[in-house]
Amino acid sequence: MEEKSVRFSFQARYCKEGIIHAGTRQVWIVLHGYGQLAPYFIKKFQPLLTHDVCVIAPEGLSRFYLSELTEAGRKDNKVGATWMTRENRTMDIDNYINYLDTVYHQELKNFPAIPVTIFGFSQGCATACRWATHGKIKFERLVLWAGLFPPDMDFTAGRQVLADKKTFLVVGDQDPFVNEERKKEFDTLAMLLGITPEKIDFQGKHEINAEVLLKLVL
Repeated sequence: MEEKSVRFSFQARYCKEGIIHAGTRQVWIVLHGYGQLAPYFIKKFQPLLTHDVCVIAPEGLSRFYLSELTEAGRKDNKVGATWMTRENRTMDIDNYINYLDTVYHQELKNFPAIPVTIFGFSQGCATACRWATHGKIKFERLVLWAGLFPPDMDFTAGRQVLADKKTFLVVGDQDPFVNEERKKEFDTLAMLLGITPEKIDFQGKHEINAEVLLKLVL
């Protein structure tokens, strides 16, 4: 068998809350976790809008039904999205980096001076790190919420890109996916990148906390 690839024009949606203009304090580009959708994810950032922050929520390019199909049908028809899987992962990464670059330039080409925060939640953390490292973008801060640096990222490129950036790790104290062992892994990966991210803990699980979000507004 011969496996081949093809390039073609592709449309993808993203969501936006707020307006980008000369008075906008910040732009946050927020990347959702596994099985989430941008129209619902972006609602978690509404507290930022009253602080002149514009929020942009891209969406993973692959969607799927969250419940399995059985003989009786599906339990529900809820749909989620993912940034990538293990199958053909390199191509998926290239595709979403190109997509995120396009969203960035479409929204910010006329406002290059506005500070940009890249925010990743859960699976979106790996996406945020890869995009920050390899994307053709300008940003000031990288926020990893309930997730880690991907262990297979390009650490040489990461050291260069993140050397002058502010980085954060935000984790709920009851988050079952980011336990003490994973926090140690985060520290090891941060050392490989030559950075010391600021750590913020809050009372909660694998979720976004509005009060902590507001503390991250510049």
